[in-house]
Amino acid sequence: MNITFLGTGTSHGVPVAGCSCGTCLSDDPRDRRYRSSVFIEEKGAALLIDTPAEFRLASLSAGINRIDAVLLTHAHADHVAGFDDIRRYNELSGMSMPVYSSAATLYELRKRFGYIFESTQEGGGKPKVVLFEVGHGKAFECSGISVTPIRVMHGETEVMAFRAGGFAYVTDVSYIPQDSIELLRGLDVLVLDALRPEPHPTHFNLETAVRTAGLLAAKRTFFTHIAHRLKHEETEKKLPKGMFLAYDGLKVES
Repeated sequence: MNITFLGTGTSHGVPVAGCSCGTCLSDDPRDRRYRSSVFIEEKGAALLIDTPAEFRLASLSAGINRIDAVLLTHAHADHVAGFDDIRRYNELSGMSMPVYSSAATLYELRKRFGYIFESTQEGGGKPKVVLFEVGHGKAFECSGISVTPIRVMHGETEVMAFRAGGFAYVTDVSYIPQDSIELLRGLDVLVLDALRPEPHPTHFNLETAVRTAGLLAAKRTFFTHIAHRLKHEETEKKLPKGMFLAYDGLKVES
């Protein structure tokens, strides 16, 4: 499995508008972060997790010319704001795009992007999608890949993590229920939310993320959804063995 990090930033992205901190002014390209998303290639299939605002820009940078399905973790703006850009991949494939998520996320998606699901004049076109509801712990086949949705909590909001083989993507999380912990054992690559040094009510901070990564004991853990309070080089030097800060454009094999 080939994994490409299209974005690794928090809801503001990095640099943050109007900020002059060391990270926002950094010359290190690893400190420039689009909103979080990953692209997965496995067995000839191409899957996208989340469609943030920079989805189009990130797909250009990564040279993505095919997407077979989209998995959505939840419907917060920084994870779905680029949903309309799916329509270009409809044009490339000539087919509707399968989109998989929880009932709550699909409900919010229909409200947020109502024009997609209504019989209206298209103008410049609109995405053609087919929505599939998935549930915690119930594996489904997505373009030939077995994917297991896993419930985690983002404050009081339920978010879907996704596992495929030895890879799991767990973003926007402040608490992982015990039954979900069990579904995240035995990983080769874990991608995990690590927002900032200080505690946060709806995200793991770095300390909690490191502790949780140690509990899950994946062979390699890559932290994502990173705010400007964490500068890449100095933060990664302090991480335990086998743990890393992800960065935009990073490619990992699982």
